[in-house]
Amino acid sequence: MAFSEKQGLQFYQFEIFAQQPIFHAVLTRQGGFSQSPYDSLNLGGTVGDDNKSVFANHQKIFQTFNLDFNSRFDVWQVHGSEIVCAENPRDLDQPHMRADGILTDNPSVTLLMRFADCVPILLFDPIKNVIGIIHAGWQGTTMDIAGAAIRKLTQCYGSEPGDVLAAIGPSICQSCYEVGLDVYNTFCEHYGQEAEQFFIRKGRSLHLNLWEANRYNLLKAGVAHIEVSEICTGCHPEMWYSHRVENSKTGRFGVLMRLNADKRHGPS
Repeated sequence: MAFSEKQGLQFYQFEIFAQQPIFHAVLTRQGGFSQSPYDSLNLGGTVGDDNKSVFANHQKIFQTFNLDFNSRFDVWQVHGSEIVCAENPRDLDQPHMRADGILTDNPSVTLLMRFADCVPILLFDPIKNVIGIIHAGWQGTTMDIAGAAIRKLTQCYGSEPGDVLAAIGPSICQSCYEVGLDVYNTFCEHYGQEAEQFFIRKGRSLHLNLWEANRYNLLKAGVAHIEVSEICTGCHPEMWYSHRVENSKTGRFGVLMRLNADKRHGPS
């Protein structure tokens, strides 16, 4: 991933999308208005932060990247496998839909999702000109939300899985992600013997590799071109919000995607 900074906002962009006609940004937690423990670019409105600060953070992001604030489409993320096709921006007074994935082929829509250890998966079909962002926690991963998104791309937009470019963003690494036997058993129920490859044992503890599990799901769905950031939110809480490391008292960093925009620093 390539690091950039613009007007105080620090963000990363994937190499796999570098030559594509899209804009995307994986924002860090730096450059916003929120106070500790949500400092500073928190985009989560339900984590206990001051609402005015959260709104100011949203506004700053859209202003910095020269994006119309009314172009955004976001959802209420619920750790499921529902994928939404966004035909138009979400009106600010319109209730959020409950989902963990958004797709669009409308260049007037800016996709936005929030993260703090869960896996951001960014998708782009350069043939059908469709983008998507997926939120994959361990629950969504066991439900194969990545595969569900690829199937939705095929059903709604006629995409061929082999054409899709995918990127797995900053999220908690296997070393930081100790899980219980209930999580292990759930993976075994969904993946059978294949589940073993996603876990390592350290003494009596189990550690889950969400990066590899989601890469596996993408490959199984027919996606051949995948970039993995290998940046851990748990190892770097100074740069990223980490629900696990910060004991749930933290914010959410944002991921943006938009079609037909300057791919480096946002629309002009």
